[in-house]
Amino acid sequence: MNSRAVKTCDVLLKEFHVKKVEILRREKLLFSGVGDKDVYNITAPFQVEGHWVLAGRVESRDSEQSEIIFFSKEQGSWTPIPELPTFQLQDPFMTQIGDQILIGGVQTFKAPGSFEGLQWRTVFYKGVSLRDLKPFFEGPDGMKDIRLVKLSDGEIGIFTRPQGAKGGLGKIGFFRVSSLDKLTLEQIAEAPLLEGQFAAEEWGGVNEAHLLSNGWIGVLGHIAHFDSRGHRHYYPMVFALDPVTGHYSDIELIAVRSDFEPGPAKRADLEDVVFSGGIIRKPDGTAELYAGVSDAEAQLIVIPDPFIRYEQEKLRK
Repeated sequence: MNSRAVKTCDVLLKEFHVKKVEILRREKLLFSGVGDKDVYNITAPFQVEGHWVLAGRVESRDSEQSEIIFFSKEQGSWTPIPELPTFQLQDPFMTQIGDQILIGGVQTFKAPGSFEGLQWRTVFYKGVSLRDLKPFFEGPDGMKDIRLVKLSDGEIGIFTRPQGAKGGLGKIGFFRVSSLDKLTLEQIAEAPLLEGQFAAEEWGGVNEAHLLSNGWIGVLGHIAHFDSRGHRHYYPMVFALDPVTGHYSDIELIAVRSDFEPGPAKRADLEDVVFSGGIIRKPDGTAELYAGVSDAEAQLIVIPDPFIRYEQEKLRK
């Protein structure tokens, strides 16, 4: 188990501003075919059958009733792919395990015994193509941000995000399974936490996990907190985890809201929200970071690849 001092968002912000991460390019993603609805909290584009596709959360500005839609780029604008399924979910993500494409998102539903309160869970679909996605797995009630990654030894790494008695406002856990069919709710609930990552009044989660060249996992995630006015602040972050030893690096921020183009917000309390979607690593040592911005837009920025140095370093306890 790692023993470390927790770094709050304020500390991480100070470290980030000292580093002065260079923003090489910034761009708003344009969408068509969705009327006046917003598209945000996107995945990074991924290749399917030779075509680039991304999934986005689509909803009206004054609502959180969302659906996941798959888009392809046509003449500079991302357009819905009519022959692909849509899902009544929030915050899509994608990963590939062998020949299986896994698509997931957050399902909201009325909490038992409550007239107003909503509960949520992470749900997964899988298939050999996007056209034949079938329900695969439902995570525990009350848990977002479950993510899977194929490891170098063939096993599968699972990141969890319990809240409540175990996880407070939201902490990250990790465990391994030998195959997809071995995944159970009990394992997810019992996954050990990565200690020392979040202060009691802050929270975070994993958005995407990359297998690095040295066998470690490069984690793209978010860390967040409320300010004194009750406004949310979300920051994209990374860390690395060695799935063999369980050792992991400190969290580091890789961007803040001002690194992106200015734009609208869903509400005033969401102006300073950047929700990591995915990273595309480039051969030239840069990376495209795709993110939802202020719960109203999808943008990308190009930054130095944040995972390169983990492939060149040794993780300490």
